[in-house]
Amino acid sequence: MIPDIKKILYATDLSQNSAHAFRYAIYFSKKFDAEVIILHVVAEISEDARIVLEAYIDEERRKEFAAKKEVQAIERINKRLKIFCDKELADDPKRAKKIASIEVCKGYPEEEILKKADKFNCDAIIMGTHEKGMTHTFLGSVAKRVLRRSRKPLFIIPLPKGETDISFHDK
Repeated sequence: MIPDIKKILYATDLSQNSAHAFRYAIYFSKKFDAEVIILHVVAEISEDARIVLEAYIDEERRKEFAAKKEVQAIERINKRLKIFCDKELADDPKRAKKIASIEVCKGYPEEEILKKADKFNCDAIIMGTHEKGMTHTFLGSVAKRVLRRSRKPLFIIPLPKGETDISFHDK
């Protein structure tokens, strides 16, 4: 028997066409009357980049920068969510209430996506992916790593090239 989908983790990289994958999260939410948790992971920087930063920026300023980046991510998600809901959910405003929470964390995206899916007891994961050249043909590296390790249903939505009818330009 296939288990019910009652909670969906929608992982976003805040890219221009990320609303395209969000549409799928909303579709599944409607279909299964499921809650949606939105997750954005602020990626850890490489060790080399960390060494360079430490040489030029003191610890206090690095912490301030990290906190500011997290707040900006939450603000961008909230802004996008409002635009999306106004456009896509105008005829179904109660669907917006199915968005249980917006989570922003720091870490390695694939690790955090899997951890948060378990922590919040999600029944499925939805994320978009970009083709980034021959080394990542068809799936991006994060999507590949999540796909390899996930024990939950995972829906990987290819993001279109160019703009969609709800592309975001707020970077």
